[in-house]
Amino acid sequence: MAKWSTWVVHTLLVLGIFVVIGPFVYMVLTSLTTDNFSLPSPTKLMHAEKTLVNYSDAWSKNNFSRYFLNSMFVSSVTMVLSLSLAASTAYAFARFQFPAKEFLFKLFLFTMFVPAILNIIPQFTVIQAVNLVDTYPGLILLYIGSGVVGSTFFLRGFFERIPVELEESIVMDGGSRWTMFYTIYIPLSLPAIGTLGIFAFSGTWDEFIVALTIIKTEVNRTLPIALQLFRGQYATYYGLFFAASIIALLPILIIFTVFQKHFVNPNVTEGGVKG
Repeated sequence: MAKWSTWVVHTLLVLGIFVVIGPFVYMVLTSLTTDNFSLPSPTKLMHAEKTLVNYSDAWSKNNFSRYFLNSMFVSSVTMVLSLSLAASTAYAFARFQFPAKEFLFKLFLFTMFVPAILNIIPQFTVIQAVNLVDTYPGLILLYIGSGVVGSTFFLRGFFERIPVELEESIVMDGGSRWTMFYTIYIPLSLPAIGTLGIFAFSGTWDEFIVALTIIKTEVNRTLPIALQLFRGQYATYYGLFFAASIIALLPILIIFTVFQKHFVNPNVTEGGVKG
């Protein structure tokens, strides 16, 4: 009976993998074929001649390459600055003592419950008041502000799990709070920082509404806007549109590959205390 139930579970898992992976494989195969003015059948895809011409065409059409580089710049800067600010803020809330700390932290968290769509008008008003509309600094500032609260909340809990005793050696050597931060807390928190790095990059990379609201100059727009233009102009050119979509997925896959090695670390203090 146990073997039978195991076989059923494994079968369901394999079917689940096909359900999840199947559409992506279909999209890749379609992007490698030409003359797809309607969605091709799986049989046609398996026997059709494969080519990369759709990828080169997608890269060169409608300023797609420029939009791609724009998004790469905005997402990379946002990820670095967001993680830096969140880590510093979380460290302050985790280890510093100052008046009304818990009240300020709860007030800080309260902003997470405000729907993002309701913030667009006041955010745009503030950005306009400081003359940052249609600029990357204005867009990056909004992205950082929208993600720093959740990241701070996540990292504070991670920092509080790190034993205070690890700071003793730094204190004995005359080290400062800053020394403790980047020699103890950052290295031991790489799993959390890696996770947040993926979320920060992918969330910015895929964002459409704020980018469309803030950036007015066409050549400065980001990649999600380019994909919408592709969908409108090449709606029936499935090979071309799928090629553009896969190009847009590549940075997310690369970021995940870079940071995923930090996920497997069940004990943040492993190797930190001996004896």
